[in-house]
This record gives sequence, C-alpha cells and structure tokens, in this order.
Amino acid sequence: MKSIFACLPASLLISILLILSLFACKKDPYELGIDLLPPSDTLNVLTTDTCTVEAFSVRVDSIRTDRASSLILGSMMDPVFGKTTSSLYTQFILSSLGADFGPRPVLDSLVLMLFYQDHYGDTTTLQNVKVWELSQKLEPDTAYYSNRRLDTYPALLADQNFTPHPADSVKVGGKKMAAHLRINLSNMTNYLGNKILYAPKSALALNSAFVDFMRGLYIQSTPVNYGGALLNFKLGDGSSQLVAYYHDGENPARDSLSFNMLITSSCTRFMNLNHNSYLDASQDLKLQILSRDSAAGANKLFLQGLAGVKIKLRFPFMKTFGKGRAIINDALILFKNAENDTNYGPPPSLTIVRQDSIGRIAFLIDSNEGEQYFGGTYNESKRTYFFRITRYMQKVLANYYTGKYDLYMLVNNPTSSVLYPNRIVLNGTGPQFPERFKLKVTYTLLK
Repeated sequence: MKSIFACLPASLLISILLILSLFACKKDPYELGIDLLPPSDTLNVLTTDTCTVEAFSVRVDSIRTDRASSLILGSMMDPVFGKTTSSLYTQFILSSLGADFGPRPVLDSLVLMLFYQDHYGDTTTLQNVKVWELSQKLEPDTAYYSNRRLDTYPALLADQNFTPHPADSVKVGGKKMAAHLRINLSNMTNYLGNKILYAPKSALALNSAFVDFMRGLYIQSTPVNYGGALLNFKLGDGSSQLVAYYHDGENPARDSLSFNMLITSSCTRFMNLNHNSYLDASQDLKLQILSRDSAAGANKLFLQGLAGVKIKLRFPFMKTFGKGRAIINDALILFKNAENDTNYGPPPSLTIVRQDSIGRIAFLIDSNEGEQYFGGTYNESKRTYFFRITRYMQKVLANYYTGKYDLYMLVNNPTSSVLYPNRIVLNGTGPQFPERFKLKVTYTLLK
C-alpha cells in the first residue's frame, strides 16, 4: 500500500514537512508569550538589554527575628561589609512539670548548651560571649525586630572565650554528644543556679509560671576585630538547653543529678543584630550606603543578609517603553557575582519586593508562578542569578501601579523564617562589565 505522501505534489509535500518541523522545534523558555500573539505580529518581536537600570545599595533598617527557625550567635569581620555581630534573647521552658529538687539541693554547675547547625565565616577565630538574666519579660505573639534591646539584671553570669568547633563531638560525663557550645553560668556566680533549684513549687508547676519566674537570658557576642564567624544553632528539637547539675545535700549518695530547661520553637526569642554602623566597611560600600551616592551602583552592588544591605531598583523609562505600542513577552533581570574567590559564600536565594513610602511591602505578581519561573536562586556554575518580572513589567506599561513605591532586592525574604547571613558583591550597571547588572526585555511592537 502506497503512503499517502506519495500521492501528493512535491511542492505541497515540502510545505507539509516544513510545518511539521516547526511544530517539532523545542520551545525557547525565554520567548514566553510569543505564541499568544497573532502570527503576523511575531515579525515585530525584538530583544534589548540596553534599558536604563538604576540600582544602588542601601541599608536595611531592621528585620523581624522572633520567627527565625534557628538562632545565630557570634561576630564576624568581613573585609567588604565590616563587622556583623549577632546576640540572642531567649526564654526557656521546663523539660518536665512539677520538678522536686529535694529539701537541700547543692548546685554543681549551670551550663547553657547550644547545638551547632551550621556556620558562616572563619571558625578558627577566638570569640567571646557574655550572659545576663533578663529582667524584662519576653512577650509571646510579639514582633521583635533586630534592633530591639531588653533590660537585664546587673549580675554578669558568664564571660567566656571560646573557639567554635561546629563539626567536633563533645564528651560529657564520659559520653559523646553532638557538636555544641557549652557556656558555664556558674563560674562567676551561683546566683541563677540556686534561684532555679530553690524556686517555689508554683514556679515549676507550669511553663507560663516558669517564664514569669525566670524570664530568660541575654547572650551577648563581643565584636571581633578580624576573622570570626556567625554560628547557627538548632532550635525546635529541644537539643539546645540550660542544664542545672546538682546533688542532694542531705543524701550524698544521690549525686550527679540534673534538670533540663529547653529552648524550643514555642519559646519567645529573637536576635539583636549590629553592623557597627558600617564604620569598618570598604570605601566602595560606604560610598553607597553612608554617602548615598547612587551613581556608584554603576561600579559595584552589594547585598547582605541579617538586616544588612539591600539593593534599590528603578527602571525610569519603562512606562514609555515602545511608545505605548509594546507587549512584553519576557523581562529578565540578570546579574553576576563579582568575586571569583571568597571565603564568604553567596546567598543561596534572593527575593524582590515592592515597598511604598510608608514601608508596606508587596511581592511581585511573577513570584506566584514559582521559583523555576520567577528565579532568585544562585547558579553556582555560572555564578549568576536572574529574576523574571514579565507580568510586573506589563502592568507598569499599563499604568496599573498608581501609588508611589520602589523595588528592593533582599537576601532575606520578609515572610520566611530562614535568615541567611550570606553576602555578595555584584557587577554594577555600568557598560564596562560584559555581564553587568541589566534588564533584558523581549517584546512585540504592535502595528
């Protein structure tokens, strides 16, 4: 039986094969939207990466830290961003209710145990922490920001130097435990340990009563002058805790007793973050965030987590793009890590938000399409990021946004409980960079 194609004229057969080959081609993900236009209009599809982009770095005022999924403690001296120091405020809850320590308990030691999760920076640098008991109560369901401070009692409970060992197990009582930092709160005074052991029964009956009785601790990191690291400690699994070791003063046979007070996800806690006003930062960074020289963004751009540095973005001529005759098929913000070799890893992801003149934040409509489409994730092999903002740009052309607002690029997503300490230096917007910070637009000009 002959094929149906054998009966067709040669010219018609060639036309059919051409049409089939067009349908067989793979779709270019960067040409989204072209197939939604009339076929006659695809001849007017153009691409440009010369749109004017104004970008410069500014300081982050503060971030909310009471919802953080882990606790960051420590200090780091970065050659570009200067000093960053993170200190902690936290409550503790009872590991069991109605504890009975006996009529005459004798304190052996009171130890704060913080179990490592990961770190950022140089862990070979000696660090120092100081600890006080809180005199001011941590309120549940309260937003605590990174610039907040609480009152403490004057008695210093610990002043301890340590070198972090986030990968080394620790021997406690002859048993190996996972890597953690141990801060002894009874070397300088037995005050807090005895306060717990001789607490009234009512204070140990309920966690709500206990956090009124012992309101928590302030763990202050001392700023380092070189090196250093920001140490990330586990929260939520109950491993990080305060342990009172004691023995029975009336029955010496009852020794090696202990009682645990836990830091869990239900405990109110927050981080206080300090960048020393960026007095130790590089001159390039100071020029933008302290001198407010927006033109310096043409050379370098800076991003830093933990209430550090964000990038302010403007596209001043987009409202008149294509003289009102353009349909945006695709709009990409493209940018690259400017540092080839650094001890400080770049942020694994970034985010972009809209912010109005009174600080209200909204996300770009394109973010609803998911990470694969919207972008923001670091490409380690290419050392690049991208954001796809096609729908947002189309709304700009349509004068959809009537209020006054700006775009900001951030390391830490305002709605996420994960706070990254990472930072990065990016190529600026200047034409001297082959892979500059730019906006690439694919569009169709309507007839």
